[in-house]
Amino acid sequence: METMNRKRRSFTPEFKKEAARLVIDTGRTIKAVADEIGVKPQTLGRWVEAERQATQPAKRRTVEELEAENAR
Repeated sequence: METMNRKRRSFTPEFKKEAARLVIDTGRTIKAVADEIGVKPQTLGRWVEAERQATQPAKRRTVEELEAENAR
């Protein structure tokens, strides 16, 4: 049985952010950007989702929502 001795690649947080911004800011597809930078589309998709979550403003809740939560 042959073993695979492939090293796992690691990427800096800056690289991940810049790659995600390429998709978000330019509107290009995840696949197109992934092919260009040499990563798997699934990997880049996770980075894009993380960047979108990180840059979304926090949802502000109304007083009514807070009171209902406190009542529970």
